[in-house]
Amino acid sequence: MSFLEYRVKTAPTGIAKVFYIHWALILVVTAVAAIGWLMLYSIAGGRIEVWAEPQMKRYAMGLVLMLAVAFAPIWFWRSMSGLAYGVTMVLLLIVEFFGTVGMGAQRWIDLGFMRLQPSELMKVTLVMALAMYYDWLDDRKVSRPLWVLIPLVLIVAPTILVLMQPNLGTSVMLIIAGGAVMFAAGVSLWYFGAVIALVVGTVTAVISSEGTPWQLLHDYQYKRIHTFLDPDADPLGAGYNIIQAKIALGSGGWAGKGFMQGTQSRLNFLPEKHTDFIFTTLGEEFGFVGAFSLLILYALILVFLLVAAVQNKDRFSQLLIIGIAANFFLYLAVNLSMVMGMAPVVGVPLPLLSYGGSATLVIMLAFGLVQSAIVHRLR
Repeated sequence: MSFLEYRVKTAPTGIAKVFYIHWALILVVTAVAAIGWLMLYSIAGGRIEVWAEPQMKRYAMGLVLMLAVAFAPIWFWRSMSGLAYGVTMVLLLIVEFFGTVGMGAQRWIDLGFMRLQPSELMKVTLVMALAMYYDWLDDRKVSRPLWVLIPLVLIVAPTILVLMQPNLGTSVMLIIAGGAVMFAAGVSLWYFGAVIALVVGTVTAVISSEGTPWQLLHDYQYKRIHTFLDPDADPLGAGYNIIQAKIALGSGGWAGKGFMQGTQSRLNFLPEKHTDFIFTTLGEEFGFVGAFSLLILYALILVFLLVAAVQNKDRFSQLLIIGIAANFFLYLAVNLSMVMGMAPVVGVPLPLLSYGGSATLVIMLAFGLVQSAIVHRLR
């Protein structure tokens, strides 16, 4: 569809766009964020200024950003997709040479008022670029080798830069989210079979390379794998985080210990309690009921996204929403698997709950793109 057709056929215009915003999505997103503020308040021992207040301000900024993005026509974001991807690639290169180091990884650009993590932004701009590509590409060419190679390059290039930081969790998310867009675009399943075979071969090579001169991962990454397989082998060292997380989750029982009564988090047994392991604090204080209620809210967000994709007649919008939904699901799946001991610890935040600026703003930006697709969809 040409840009002119977007302009002519897409409605509504002006202030009327307010009535087409998906307010139910905003309400559920805000409810999830509010749970995060409560947890950050509790973790800080009843002090709002430590983590909860900064996170509230970031969410407010994100909400304004989401609405601003929503009001811009979806054809505009389509036209900006290539530029957005290119700028993010440049930011990843800047990180490689001039990035700020934290916790043994070089992932951030220090902007003074906040630290920007370009790898988080790439999760959205990659999806935008792939959606634009398949919107432009003729359906008959989708599974031809030459036209499959181009999106593979778009996925692999940032993945390599992110792996160099190193950031294994985000790298995996980029590959899977990119693959989700390709799958939704109709790429032949034979390619996905080849990728699965490649993944199996890569995993075998990674395991076999440990301790050799051609070792493929860093020592700390192998340590995470060993910790995942047997955390009790080093309970006071590498296995400490996941053991304490399991204790916190299990001690919550059915209804939890009560708000601000979580001993694992309040007494600092639980590390990274305000970021990657915040779900364990929720489980300890509100138990199964609280944790399951949060999962229902997350499920509602995913349902809203998938319904929006199905209802949209524009190919770019459909693929964009599906890619964003895949990213959001990956945030959940990786983080929850990690804190429950079902996957190695890879440092992926829980969306809208974990303390952090880049992830929160990027998620709100992504929801803004979804809102733009909803507001301006062909009716």
